[in-house]
Amino acid sequence: QVQLVESGGGLVQPGGSLRLSCAASGFTFSVYTMSWYRQVPGKERELVAAISSPGGRTDYVDSMKGRFTISRDNAKNTVYLQMNSLKPEDTAVYYCNARAKVFFREYEYWGQGTQVTVSS
Repeated sequence: QVQLVESGGGLVQPGGSLRLSCAASGFTFSVYTMSWYRQVPGKERELVAAISSPGGRTDYVDSMKGRFTISRDNAKNTVYLQMNSLKPEDTAVYYCNARAKVFFREYEYWGQGTQVTVSS
């Protein structure tokens, strides 16, 4: 079965860093666009960063450029989000997303999320 399992979240002080990981299984990881989203209670889930298949292009939300870096290791079926200079407003549940079009069908998968809390 398809699984996306996030890890690496936790409590960090403002200005600190975390690296999130998303381990994928059950699908052909290398052909999927991988993304990180985040969500706080009462707000819509928002895109953080995306990386193309097989990994030649990355895109970031403007507010996160220069602080966050998305990368992927197709041999390990894993996508990462390196988060630096964290701010309290970065506090959210971070979700891993996989998306692809295969022939005329769309495939999309979500992880369960990992909590990131930025606080003194």
